Order: sequence, then C-alpha cells, then structure tokens
Amino acid sequence: MGKRNLLNFDGLSRREFDGILQLAAELKRKQKRGMAHPLLAGKAMALVFEKPSLRTRSTFALGITQLGGTAIYLGPAEVGLGSRETPADCARNLDRWFDLITVRTFAHKIIAEMAEYSSVPVINALTDSYHPCQVLADCQTLIEHKGKLDGLKIVFVGDGNNMVHSWLEAAAIVPFSFVLACPKGYEPDATILNKALTNGAKITVTNSVEEAVSGADAIYTDVWTSMGQEKESQARINAFRAYQVNSQVVALAKKDAVVMHCLPAHRGEEITHEVLESPQCVAFDQAENRLHAQKAVMVWLLQGFATTVGKRKGLRIKTGSRGSRKK
Repeated sequence: MGKRNLLNFDGLSRREFDGILQLAAELKRKQKRGMAHPLLAGKAMALVFEKPSLRTRSTFALGITQLGGTAIYLGPAEVGLGSRETPADCARNLDRWFDLITVRTFAHKIIAEMAEYSSVPVINALTDSYHPCQVLADCQTLIEHKGKLDGLKIVFVGDGNNMVHSWLEAAAIVPFSFVLACPKGYEPDATILNKALTNGAKITVTNSVEEAVSGADAIYTDVWTSMGQEKESQARINAFRAYQVNSQVVALAKKDAVVMHCLPAHRGEEITHEVLESPQCVAFDQAENRLHAQKAVMVWLLQGFATTVGKRKGLRIKTGSRGSRKK
C-alpha cells in the first residue's frame, strides 16, 4: 500500500480508527509491564515545530525513542516555513533523511503542501484547523474510563476550534453523539461541520450550556484563546464568560461523567481549579495517552497493524512499510 499521512481523520475508516486505538492500548500495556517494543528500530523522525509545545513535543520524541527510533527537533529558527523555506522544499529535503515528518504549525495548508511533496508519511501535531493526535488520545482515555466510544454523549463547552473540528470528523467515523456549546460567532467551520453531518455524524451546536451538558458522559473544554489569537484575548474572555466548566455545570451531566481538557489549562477561565483537580477530571490521563496514541500512529504509518490486536494474541505487526519511498 502506498504512503499514508495523518493530517486529519478524513478518509480514515472505522477499522483503521479502532485499529490505532487497539494498538495504542497494547503498546501502553507493554510499557507498563516493562516490555521492550522496538518496532521502529533504526527509524528517524523530524519534528518541525512552528508553535510552542510541552505534551506534543515530549511525547513524540519519547515515543519514537521507546519504539527504537530517534527524533530531531527543528524549531522556527531552523526551518522558517513559508519564509526561509517553502513547505514543499522543506518536505523534499526532510524526506531524503527521515522516515517520518511530524509538523506543528499554523495554517493547515502548510502541512497539506508538505504532505503533497513528501515521499514519507506526514503527521499533524496541530494546525489551526485540526488536532487529530489529541482526539485519538482522548478516545483512548474514554475507552479506559467508559469501556467504549459508541453511544456516548460527548459535550464540548467553548470555542469551535481545531479541537472541535477533529471531534466532528471523529463523530463521522464512530457513532457517538457530539454536542458543542459555544457563544454566537464562535461556531466551528461550516464546511467541516456540514461534511461531518453529511457523513452521518450525530452533532448538535447550541448556545446553551445547560441544554448541551444535560445527560453528558463527558464534558470537554479548552482554552478560550488559542496560540495566534492573543490580540483577541479580552474579547474572548468576555464572550466565553458564561461557558466556564465549573461544579454547577458538571452537576448537570451524568453522575459518572468525566471532565476532559487537552491542556494547558487557564484555571479560573475555561475551567475552575476545583473541577480540574476533581476525581472526575481525566485531563492528565489524556496527556499520558498522547504518548501511546502517537506511538500507535507512527507504527501504523510505517508498519501497518494486524487486524486484531488483543491481550491474548499480543501485538502482531504486519511486515512491509506503508510509508515506503518511491525514489
């Protein structure tokens, strides 16, 4: 099979989505048991980051190391995407040296151009439009705490941002219910929303937090001001003031609902300190699972995965490379 990328969830089948999550769970079990899993021995990954990062950079670099490979970090000063180097030229250099290219940048068109010109797989480590690796880790976390994804009611309280866009795409793959509560003017991209609805996703967008959170299995929130939106900070604080996830909001959900946050958190803004530190909050489980979900993505892109990954059968990786070079 030819090269695959993970830029978003578009084109990803349910079988592939589930396979990545099953592989992530198996890799996590192996690590917890102290079992080596050098599935990407000798492989190298370029980390091209135009935005700051704690979780993403750490987990990708550590993840490929645990898989037997290596990573090299390339920050804005080294690359200068769109200024010092065009995205296409950057990709055509990196793919001569690396087996994977992981990109964290602003405009999604930058990573799309890199993927078009790269002969090796490209992974989206966050753009202004999507954050697929975070949602994969979130889904892994939900399975751990709820036992399943199908049939859950997942409620996002806040901005219709890149996180929401990836959740909309996931909802078109997995039959859970996704509800967004946001102020007027902060809805998700209409094209992404309509495509997800056309593909059968169960999605509701409302301005009412109470309506959204009622009966929720999971309440999700994110910062009100994302990277690159700093000039809008005060306007956003004013607009989102009624969209804080606090104890009163959590009380509207199911008693066993979990609270989720992709971090970093601005305590006292989108979420209270009390809720973030409560037993219901799984934000740090989500952060931990970034490591395992991203390891699964890397293995999938370079090695593929077996149709069944189970506790009894253990981890079985198909031979061959999905990211083979065509040079």
